[in-house]
Amino acid sequence: MATKVVMAQLSPTMEEGKLIEWKIEEGAEVRPGDILAEIETDKANMDVEAMGGGVLRAILVQAGVTAPVGTLIGVIADPDEDIDALLASAAEIAAARPAPVPVPVAPAPATPAPPPPPAASPAASAVAAPSDPAPQTTAPRAPVDGDGRLRASPVARRMAQQAGIELAGIPGSGPAGRIVKRDVEAALQTAPTPAVAAVSAAGPPAAPSVPGATRLVDEAIEHSQMRKTIARRLVESIGPVPHFFLTTEIDMGRALELRAELNAGLESGKIGVNDLLLKAVAEALVRHPEVNASWEDAAIRRHGRVDLGMAVALEDGLITPVVRSVDRKGLEAISVESRDLIERARNRRLTPEEYMGATFTISNLGMFEIDEFTAVINPPEAAILAVGRTEEKAVVVDGQIEIRKRMRVTMSCDHRVIDGAVGARFLETFKAMLENPLVMVL
Repeated sequence: MATKVVMAQLSPTMEEGKLIEWKIEEGAEVRPGDILAEIETDKANMDVEAMGGGVLRAILVQAGVTAPVGTLIGVIADPDEDIDALLASAAEIAAARPAPVPVPVAPAPATPAPPPPPAASPAASAVAAPSDPAPQTTAPRAPVDGDGRLRASPVARRMAQQAGIELAGIPGSGPAGRIVKRDVEAALQTAPTPAVAAVSAAGPPAAPSVPGATRLVDEAIEHSQMRKTIARRLVESIGPVPHFFLTTEIDMGRALELRAELNAGLESGKIGVNDLLLKAVAEALVRHPEVNASWEDAAIRRHGRVDLGMAVALEDGLITPVVRSVDRKGLEAISVESRDLIERARNRRLTPEEYMGATFTISNLGMFEIDEFTAVINPPEAAILAVGRTEEKAVVVDGQIEIRKRMRVTMSCDHRVIDGAVGARFLETFKAMLENPLVMVL
């Protein structure tokens, strides 16, 4: 009996998926459990396994194409089995579906041709011309999407354009050979230094280009599945959820000293500032369970666990891996788990249960030298904490001006769940945890 291969709902919020790559060619033998294809969902890249055995008789959705959940993308059957009815049904459904609207790309303005270089003297020509033509090398074939466009992230495209290098010659290390930021950086580090051009006797050399100068081009970047989901979720949050914001400043001196002392005794791995923040938030939520809550139509749900989301920036979006039961774990365990989650998040290898179901989220932009910002709540959570950088400031302590390491945080609150005084008391406790950090480890 034929086995249908469909675009499965690989995450709770997935509505469509992009087929990145078929792992098995049409006509090849398939066994149950074999990896058939790789799918880009709204949060991660996931494998599709064969549910039955036989031969992959038909591939109906090619690599690079996006299809709604439930779409028939392939058929596994015996070599002599009749699958015409399945193929006809799939064709009818595809014909009834609205055709995708192509993304318009404005043509780039025409660039005038540069003037011809001044004629060089015979002596200069003799110096510049090589005795034998330089050997030509063939650049490796770049990964290409189903529409013929180079498979590269928007950041990688911009970096390559600014550096004046061709993407086609850069091997990709991202999913399905996609060219990402680190690939362009590696290409820039290994690029040969251009030879100094011979100076023409006809005039002075041209003015050097301005460092950091870029050229802008008109282009349309196709929405990734992650970006589509982010857009939908933000509309669901910032509109219906009544936000208000609370900001406080924290003295991080003792917390950083404790971190240094703890790291001195660790043989592998280091506790980061984010790990201290996770622990402090967890301890504060235990003391203020009214903040560790969610809005429901019939009630306010107070959670019996502290599962903290960590906002992790990716090249084409954002994901929040979740550290479970943080209030019951020590700093070293939190550090090990968070590092593993962040690494797999950046490689788009998280499973849905690893990025769903947080009760509170932390978004830290301090590493980008951001002083303070406000974050958008991720429903059904009732709050999110936005963390800025730690910097040295002149502050008044007991009537004296001292230089202290200070950090500003802003909590976004769902006013349906958290009132101003409730949020303020939570931040007061959170601040006390970081300014007296031994409380968190005793």
